[in-house]
Amino acid sequence: MARRVEQKAAARERIAAQQAAQRRAEQRRRLLLAVGAVVLVVVIVGGLVAIRLAGGGKKTATGPNGSADAALISTLSSIPASTFATVGSADVKTAPSAINDQPPLTDNGKPKVLYIGAEYCPFCAAERWPVVVALSRFGTFKNLGTTHSAAADVHPNTPTLSFHGSTYTSQYLVFTGVETTTNEVQGNSYKPLDTPSAADQATLEKYDNAPYVDKQSAGSIPFIDLGNKFIGSGATYDPDLLAGKTQAQVADAIKDPSTAISKAVIGSANVYTAAICKLTNNQPSTVCNTEAVTAAAGKLGAAKG
Repeated sequence: MARRVEQKAAARERIAAQQAAQRRAEQRRRLLLAVGAVVLVVVIVGGLVAIRLAGGGKKTATGPNGSADAALISTLSSIPASTFATVGSADVKTAPSAINDQPPLTDNGKPKVLYIGAEYCPFCAAERWPVVVALSRFGTFKNLGTTHSAAADVHPNTPTLSFHGSTYTSQYLVFTGVETTTNEVQGNSYKPLDTPSAADQATLEKYDNAPYVDKQSAGSIPFIDLGNKFIGSGATYDPDLLAGKTQAQVADAIKDPSTAISKAVIGSANVYTAAICKLTNNQPSTVCNTEAVTAAAGKLGAAKG
């Protein structure tokens, strides 16, 4: 009994350390959401010294970039219900939190899910997988890209997808995915890519801050707003799980519920699915009324704001 208690305590300490490291890394990069080179100038001993923010001097990442092939998309959009049921959400430690008394985020009369991230960001790289898996239960992606996080950042070259240039069609909701920069260095930052609309930028500036996210996570990416009912900021699992894998290998691991990757990605996807079901009035019922999804709703964070 004492040994089990010690093991659980050690596991909690590891998780806390990972989350603290994620917050520190995300906060170093929060200003990279601004398009273009960013230079901070401070006064030191009467002189001006230029200090490059995170990303300065980093080399361009290497690895596969391009369009996600049909086999990859098919794997992610056809994960069996048994896999979602087997994995469940028991191992999920971080999840979006509810927010109170805010106007619904909608687009053309449908609830809207907004993602804002960047291709260099390893936490964005990790989180795109469960976001795509969850949204694929409600609609269809086209023209998803493949990319990886920056080579010289933490969790280098994390394999991932990209929302840049993609479209999403659903009878239940609207999804907007914004990738503000590539993983390629330009000056002291990364090359600009997508520019959020004025409305999406306003949503980011309001809700990616306290009290809607923890104060220490304010300004972090990825930022995910689920209909102004739930807010996610940062990754829900450790990007190191994906290290050294190709996108195809990650997808194959996701559909195998015995793998650590599946437990992380499918677990988080179940929680995202539960949040989305709150937006769609539990439609489609074949997804929202499953035991795995109803149980995952209990993982959603307590209301803030």
